[in-house]
Amino acid sequence: QLVESGGGLVQAGGSLRLACAASGFVSDAYSIGWFQQVPGKGRVGVSCLDLRDDSIWYSDSVKGRWTISSDRAKDTVYLQMNSLKPDDTAVYYCGAEYGDPCGANFIGHYWGQGTQVTVSS
Repeated sequence: QLVESGGGLVQAGGSLRLACAASGFVSDAYSIGWFQQVPGKGRVGVSCLDLRDDSIWYSDSVKGRWTISSDRAKDTVYLQMNSLKPDDTAVYYCGAEYGDPCGANFIGHYWGQGTQVTVSS
């Protein structure tokens, strides 16, 4: 089960930290990614952590602003979102898949319910 939390309303330039409680997925070394979805469009990957080797991927749109990390003791993956922009407004989902390397083509097989992030200008 994947459960996202931490979304909310923030002004441009602000920060949020999303959490993905990923019971079983972290300890079993899945790849866990964060995806954003805006109305009328599909989910787009923004970051991914492969827990087999701790390799990390970021999309160009978030590289240098956001950081993905994990707390294995808490079975949780985080997305620290700094320097937020209005274009970052979306529902954010975490997705998990085993054995799938992180990258632009990563697609989760298991999904959470999403958390809304709204960035005001």
